[in-house]
Amino acid sequence: MKAATDGAKGYRRLIPSMTALIEFEAVARLSSFTIAADELGVTQAAVSRQVRILEETLGVQLFHRGHRSIRLTREGEALFAVVAESMQKIAGIFDRLSSGNEEQELVLATTAAFSQFRVLPRLARLKQLQPNLKLRLTTQMFTADLRHNEVDVAVRYGNGSWGDGTSTWLFDEEVFPVCSPSWLEAHGTPESLADLAGTALIDYDSTSEGWLAWEEWFHALGARPPRLHYALRCSLYTDAVQAARHGQGVALGWGQLLHDLLASGELVRLEVASLKVRDSYFAVVRHGRALTPAIQALIDWLGGEKGSS
Repeated sequence: MKAATDGAKGYRRLIPSMTALIEFEAVARLSSFTIAADELGVTQAAVSRQVRILEETLGVQLFHRGHRSIRLTREGEALFAVVAESMQKIAGIFDRLSSGNEEQELVLATTAAFSQFRVLPRLARLKQLQPNLKLRLTTQMFTADLRHNEVDVAVRYGNGSWGDGTSTWLFDEEVFPVCSPSWLEAHGTPESLADLAGTALIDYDSTSEGWLAWEEWFHALGARPPRLHYALRCSLYTDAVQAARHGQGVALGWGQLLHDLLASGELVRLEVASLKVRDSYFAVVRHGRALTPAIQALIDWLGGEKGSS
């Protein structure tokens, strides 16, 4: 292989095969030679051959090959990180130069709570900023694998480290009790965590992404009340918030999500305690998806709308 590149000039001397890099990126992103071959419209043997050529050229092994699975080696992970980012930039400029001013549809995946409380109230502003952008919203109960769907941008809550895409930090979060003005007038403000534990709490199911419910919230603050008084339990956070709006008790308020409801006075923050959580919200673009100007504008809007409408 060395002899084949002895006379090459410029990038060609170091990168003998762009085809091999493209096929390597697909295999690494999809964790499968077969699925990568289907996506690229070639045979599995052709993909395997290109990856093998790349490994021989570099003199390193890029994949650990098991009987029914493959995974990147340390060298493969290092190459994939750079290749995936470069492919996104190249595809992005191609998309920008070829699309002109045509309308573009982007698929944004969020939880139902993020969509209802953060995205929908701000869509008019997004339309002003990006008049040619069409948005398709899809709500997810759990974190879906971006490598196997057509989502353009996913909003996730966590530490920002996911293997199926590139993360952009949006904003941090703070969690505190909220209720309706009518409930506060009737019951007053709890003066301690012990008082709060005994009041009418509206609970919702915790999520695998790290969202806290009441019990986890109290524990994170170092409180271990012997018993929590639940007035209502909900599966969905959106239902818990609506119940609080209608005066059914006290719910946990995720500050960035409920900013508009707090600003309008429909919900009131109880100052008895607050928790700044370690995780944050991130926008995630799957590896291999072009970071187009439209996608970047959507991410900027998602992150730039902190505390504004």
